[in-house]
Order: sequence, then C-alpha cells, then structure tokens
Amino acid sequence: MAPGALKRRTVDLDFYLHRVFRKNSFRPLQREVITAAVEGHDIFLQASTSFGKSLCFQLPAVVSHGVTVVVCPLLALMADQVNALQAIGVAVATINSTTPVFERRKITEDLLSGHPRARLLYVTPELCQTQTFRRTLQTVHAQGQLMRVAIDEAHCISEWGHDFRPAYKELSWFKTTLKDPVVSITAVTATATPRVRADIISLLGLNAEQMEIFNTPSARPNIHYEVKYLEDYAGDPLVAEPFQVNNLISWLLSIDARRKERLRPNTTNLPPISGIVYVCFRKAAEEVANALTHSSNGRINAVAYHAGFTAEERTNIQAMWTSPRPFPASEPQEPDKPPPSFSIIVATTAFGMGIDNPCVRFVVHWTPPKSFESFVQESGRAGRDGRAAASIVYYNAQERERMNDRLKRTAQDAPNRGIKKATSQANLQAQLESFSKVVRYCETTHRCRHEMIMELFGDYELERLRANWDNSGNGVVKSEENSSPCDYACDICKEGPKAVAVRKSRMVTESAPEDFVDPGMAQIMQLMFPRAFR
Repeated sequence: MAPGALKRRTVDLDFYLHRVFRKNSFRPLQREVITAAVEGHDIFLQASTSFGKSLCFQLPAVVSHGVTVVVCPLLALMADQVNALQAIGVAVATINSTTPVFERRKITEDLLSGHPRARLLYVTPELCQTQTFRRTLQTVHAQGQLMRVAIDEAHCISEWGHDFRPAYKELSWFKTTLKDPVVSITAVTATATPRVRADIISLLGLNAEQMEIFNTPSARPNIHYEVKYLEDYAGDPLVAEPFQVNNLISWLLSIDARRKERLRPNTTNLPPISGIVYVCFRKAAEEVANALTHSSNGRINAVAYHAGFTAEERTNIQAMWTSPRPFPASEPQEPDKPPPSFSIIVATTAFGMGIDNPCVRFVVHWTPPKSFESFVQESGRAGRDGRAAASIVYYNAQERERMNDRLKRTAQDAPNRGIKKATSQANLQAQLESFSKVVRYCETTHRCRHEMIMELFGDYELERLRANWDNSGNGVVKSEENSSPCDYACDICKEGPKAVAVRKSRMVTESAPEDFVDPGMAQIMQLMFPRAFR
C-alpha cells in the first residue's frame, strides 16, 4: 500500500524498541502515538520536555520502508539526534548549511535511488523552501518512498508562538503539493497554547478526519514550582544584586546539606548537582555566574553561557556541564577543600532547544521570563529523569515593567529590521498576551501553580483539580488522601494561599536580606521526595 494511506499493520513495536533503541519499555502514551503513525495518521503531539517525542517519529521510520523527513529548527538539536541514531546503527542523513557539497550530492543520490538507504533525513525549514530540494522530494514521493514528514518544535509555525520562525509557514507545501497519496505529517511540540495549537493544525493542513491528537499535562508533577518575591531596587539590572545571590546560595547549600545528611557517611564522591539559571542579557549571565562562584566559598561552580561564545566554546561548556564531575574550578583548588557541590550554567535563551541533561535538579529564572511558553519549556528542563526537581522564578514589579518596555521597544524597532509594521504589531500583541500569563502566574497567590499552568495551556484536567481546592484561603480541603491538587508540589499548596500572599506583601529590602521569606523549599522537597537529590 502506498505511503500516507491509512493501514493496519502488525508490527512488534517492543522488539524494535529493545533491539534498535535499547529501551526497556515505552513511556505512557508513546505506544499509542507510534501505532497511529505506523497506521498512517496525521499526528499532533504536545508533550512535556521529558516525554521522548523524538522516538514517536524515529521508531515508525525504522519499521517502515522509505524515508521520513524530519524538519528541525536548530543545528545543535539536529546534530544531537543524528549522532544518537548513528550510535545505535540507524541509517540517518542530514542536509543543512554545514553539509559539504560532496556529502549533499551523495545523500541526494540515495534519496533518488528508488530504494533509499536512509530511514530518516534531518533538514532545516529553510532548506524546505528551496526549489531544488522540493523537486527532489517530489521525485521521492512519486517513487512511493516518502513515508512521512515529522515537524519538530512545531509551535515555531505560529506568529502567536514564542519562537515564531517564518520559514515554518512554508511547510504547508507538503500537504498542498505532495498528493495521491497525501503525505502524512507528525507535528510535535512541548509548548502550545490553544491558539498556537489551532495554528499548527490549520497551517500544516493536518487531515481532521484522519488526525490523531495526543497530549500530556503541561505541568510536570515532579517539579516543585515556586515564586520568590523581591522588592524593587535602584541598582543596575545587569548587576547581580547581592541579596538575591545570597538567597539563592543559601537555598542551594541547604539542599546540599540535607543530601549529605541522608547519605552519611558516604559523602566523599557525590556527583555535583546540576542546575540552570536563566537571565535576560549576556552581561547579566557573566555577572551572576561570577557572583555565585565567588560568594559560595568554592561550593558552587557557575559558568556563563550565551551567544557571544563561539560554537566550540558553547559545546565545551555543555560537555563539562553534563559530565559526572563539576566544572573545572576557576581558581586552584586547595588540597583539603571538598570539590564543588554544584555545576550551574547561567544562560541566556541561547541555551535552549535540544539541551539533553536528564539530571538537572533545578531551573531558576533570575527575572520573570519573557513569555509563558518559554517559562514552561525552560523550567521543564529540570527533572527529565522523573525525579524531584524545582522551578524558581524571582519576581518583582520593577522587572515586570522592564520586560513590558523591552517587548514594546523590540516591536517599535521591527521596521528597522525589515519586518512589516502589521506583522510587528501582531507579534507584539502575541508577546504581551503571553507575558501577561507570566504575570498572572507569578502574582496569583490562591491557585495551585500546576493548575494554573494547565489552565493557561488549555489542558483539560482542571475540573477534577478544582474540586479538590478551597479558594477560601485555607489551602486544601477535600481529601480522601488529604492531598493538594499537586500533592504539595508548589509553594501555594504547601504553604497555603494566605502564607504566600503574606510573603508577596513582605518583599525583602536590600538592607535586610535576613528578612527574605523563604518557604523552605529544601524541607518541602525532602518531605515530598525522600530520595530527592541523591
């Protein structure tokens, strides 16, 4: 039967999962997504960062004949997936701006051979705009060898998304041109609001009658969400404020102390705890990294990461960060001094899609993130191994207004960057709407933060959660199990709405850092997850 047509196939998915991908079992929902792909359905998949979305188009490609084209927005993300597939023996190729001419010619010859060896071909959305590549795909399709198109980070197609990329809109070409049979599409994303979700389905032309939609809750149950409230300050926004630095260091060291207490006496060779701190500017990344390193008495090694570094430097930083040992110390280590307990990357959003470190225990936003989608995606880089993790946002009214002004200035400057006025206004509206959700998330003190994330992303498990929640200000009421909507995995559910509202109203001043009201995250996480941070 021709590719793209719906079909019922008996495939031993577990065999390929074990034999090729060397995994013991599917994660929840993966089998259903893969089965639908093998049967030829169009698929929309919205799943959290740790779900394993790439397997949902890689395994169907391995069990099918022909080639699956994977559209990927970042070269680094593309390289990670290609290298991982090559390491397990899957025939995979990639064409992008770094591919040598002779290699490109070799890949094209394979595609046009009538029986391509490559099971997956990774390309950029910009390549899909070129007539040369389109003609190649038309030939492959006419030969019955174009099995499926997988579109990674599909939210990039929507102007209402936080990573809009114009070339993604041209991907509608696949459905409008490759017919008889119409090529099947798998669109995957971790972050899509209802409006972005509708854009993805509409702009890609997914077949409503044959489409399967899959999604997991946007909030991650193993992540403890918390907002730390700061008072406005008069200093330079690019300089790391000492009281904020000291508060974060104090929180981190309390986690390390509890870890060592639980594991006593085997505490000499503990691996460092990995974390990410997100900032808005390159200078801020360097300032905060330097402050965390030099104000922690050698307990923290923090390294800046931003687009100002060369590709080689960024690769080296990532490699050191994901290693089982901490970053090399910036200063000579004293012989009797213990090694650092933390390896932290302080990054701008240049540290983004494709970051694959399952052992990140915390993600901190030094200032409010610019969009709700980016917040959920960035905080979702914590706890990908399924164990306890934390998301912290530092928030005050001053940074809220600065971000609002920054978004407006970016829109005003758009015509100077060749962007049409109407487009820039639409983008500004989308950005301000998304940032308003960040503000609502941070300033609300009476709703479970997991519940808010799911509501703001249009998830549909809210009625059950609301039935367990008391908006009277006293915390959770219902409970056969005496639990909260998120099992105490956010500051509001743990402390109760009244306590969080008090914290919000008693914002700390620079002159009295000891008054900073810390909700005791380390104690919370120890109660929730006794094996956390081990």
